[in-house]
Amino acid sequence: MFDWKGRLRRVQSLILSVVFLVSSVTLATAAGRPADAFARSLSSTERSSFEAWYRAQIFHGAAMDAYWANVAKKRRIRRAKRRKRREFTDRDYVANLPPVYDGPGISKTLVRQWRKFRDADRPTTRPKKRKGLPGLDVYMASARRHFNFAPERIPEIEFKRRYAREALSLGLTKEQVVRVYALETGGRGTADMQAGINPITRKGRPISSALGYAQLLAANSINVLSKHGPGLVKRLTVMVQRERDPKRRRQLGTKLDVLRGMVQTARSVPYKWSRHQAFARTSRGRALHVMNMDGVIGPWMQVVKLADLKRMAARKGRAKLSGAEIELMNLAGPATGLEMMRRTGIDKPTTNFFSRRAYYRNTVVRGKNSRGLLAALEKRMQAGMKNKGAKEFIEVFDSLLGRRRSAAPQPRAVKAFGFAPRAFQPQQ
Repeated sequence: MFDWKGRLRRVQSLILSVVFLVSSVTLATAAGRPADAFARSLSSTERSSFEAWYRAQIFHGAAMDAYWANVAKKRRIRRAKRRKRREFTDRDYVANLPPVYDGPGISKTLVRQWRKFRDADRPTTRPKKRKGLPGLDVYMASARRHFNFAPERIPEIEFKRRYAREALSLGLTKEQVVRVYALETGGRGTADMQAGINPITRKGRPISSALGYAQLLAANSINVLSKHGPGLVKRLTVMVQRERDPKRRRQLGTKLDVLRGMVQTARSVPYKWSRHQAFARTSRGRALHVMNMDGVIGPWMQVVKLADLKRMAARKGRAKLSGAEIELMNLAGPATGLEMMRRTGIDKPTTNFFSRRAYYRNTVVRGKNSRGLLAALEKRMQAGMKNKGAKEFIEVFDSLLGRRRSAAPQPRAVKAFGFAPRAFQPQQ
């Protein structure tokens, strides 16, 4: 039997050996290059240390590039197999974590001197100040501008109650919902919490557009309104028709007109994630995100995203999901998250499932395999469950579940999202 793994290791070793040989003579032959010029300015002891460190850095960089090139190659192989509906094997994944630098080091002072020397001839133009991400005030202003809309705000406990009722009606469990909330918001999030902003002190600055209990991105809001918009409109139409109070009926009627406009706007963009992401960066696209905070529509929008993940997993043969498994699908993407939970993916390094940039940017992902990432998510959920918001959410669920057990059977709910909820009537 041909030893493909052995051959691959030998080829990689040969490549790295060549890189090391080339890098070993670089300083001696590249007269006039910054590293060589800098080395000549040092004392003999510092020069020896710097040259050894610099060669090791080149060697490590080449090893890293080779590793990530192999990751990309394996990913292309899996994509081709997925298109042909073929099963993955262990050989379709990189089996090891990225190489760790274990070469010689130099002092921080020498590193600073080298960087200053290296950058001396670079343009001195002041870098452009990075523009901050939009906050809630920007999203709210967009909603007023394009739809003359401001979300209906309700007490936090009532938002949780409606959220929990909606979750149960769509087949989600208390454990799934509260644990996702505990991780996404640290167990203290509010209906209008934006990532990067402390929901209690209201201090901080946005680090993404993620909003609410489920921390939906602005692109998620466009996706939900595009996919489920007709069902949302249908449900709200029923509420308007059933409302007896004239004033409240007018309020809901106005909201219905806005919802119709937002759904039409969302569906004017091709149903493709990249297009939704691009539209979410426009003023009109940002306006749609505000509906997540609305006391009537917000719980519907946030919960149906989780329900979609659960339904997709069920279609793929995974009917039961823990909160951590739902969060894995949310973090890595639904299809990738399911792949990570399969037999061939559960023990593979997370580098197989995230881009190089995302891998190093996300601390919870680094240095783990899929099983380890699930454990890390579970640990964070456990910590968040101890906080006030999560405990309050648990009490809300327990209250609803207690009533559910003691109540008589209820008529089936309106089929609003393309599948019939099982337990509760639509939220009034």
